[in-house]
Amino acid sequence: MKASLASALEHRGNDHADHTQNFERTTGITWHAPVPSGWVDGRRLSVVLPANNVGYCLPMVLDALEAQTYGRHFEVIVVDDASTDTTAKTIATHPAVTAGLRLPAPHGAATARNLGTYLAQGETVLYVDADMLLPRTTVADLAARATEHAVLTGFRHNLPHGAAWPHTGPDLAADHRVTWRPPANTSLLYSGIVLRQPLDGRPLEHTREFRDLGHGRMYYDWDLPRMVVTALLAVPRAAVLDIGGFDAEFGRIGWGMEDTYLGACLIASGLLVIPLRQAVGFHLDPPDAAEQWQHKLGTWPATLARYRALLAQPARSGRRAVFTASMNSLLHSCEVLR
Repeated sequence: MKASLASALEHRGNDHADHTQNFERTTGITWHAPVPSGWVDGRRLSVVLPANNVGYCLPMVLDALEAQTYGRHFEVIVVDDASTDTTAKTIATHPAVTAGLRLPAPHGAATARNLGTYLAQGETVLYVDADMLLPRTTVADLAARATEHAVLTGFRHNLPHGAAWPHTGPDLAADHRVTWRPPANTSLLYSGIVLRQPLDGRPLEHTREFRDLGHGRMYYDWDLPRMVVTALLAVPRAAVLDIGGFDAEFGRIGWGMEDTYLGACLIASGLLVIPLRQAVGFHLDPPDAAEQWQHKLGTWPATLARYRALLAQPARSGRRAVFTASMNSLLHSCEVLR
């Protein structure tokens, strides 16, 4: 009988020093420094955006992708999850979009990302939220460092709707994986632990760039799979296909944990999770951000319960054929926007 996913995670370390040092030796560029404008080395890359009612920000997000300084061509695939606003029109007309599809009914971001991954031609898939505005060097920085062995994670700076834009650009410290101040005397969402005193948490720093989270270790409410956030994430496409993509059930039952489960499966298959401090984007909040957040929190117990159940099952692998067949069938039901 195959070991459970939880057991497989306990056998996987995350010491990525050799990986980052090899990049530095080969290029002469430090791991957290931007590559020069026009950089052309690196793996072929496809950007995949799931989009649902993001008409308020999608044009800006695509403008930013069109303005990237990466000197090598990369495709942009946008999958509309049956939006009811101007999202589909933007996808159909914006010049940054290489391919655009519209699902016939809402399926959730997991399915939208899966379909984009299926269509992607690049060796690396860069998952970007459709409300994530990227600085000009971000795609090049991720593409330059992408390999078949690494999950590269960027960071996000939430910007409230209508707020003034900081002149200095997005701030790394704004991400909860970098600066984390959890409430005291409250059960934390993921682990359930209760902190009796206020904590000035620094997950990125205190875990030595996530290296100390290998072998199933925790930093209070954080473990290594939780560091895998698809707001900005570069992953080898072959590895995603092998595990069968994202688990679409998460999108059907609520919010959260689909990227955590993807991370757990990729870690179990032997990939390293490596942060890029210079890869930080603005996460543009919608006008009704507070209402959306409350709705998401209401569905969290269901998605967390599914994740816990999946941890008890064997780690997924060898699912490329099933994934391909499923996506090919879904593709035939989609409207081609571009």
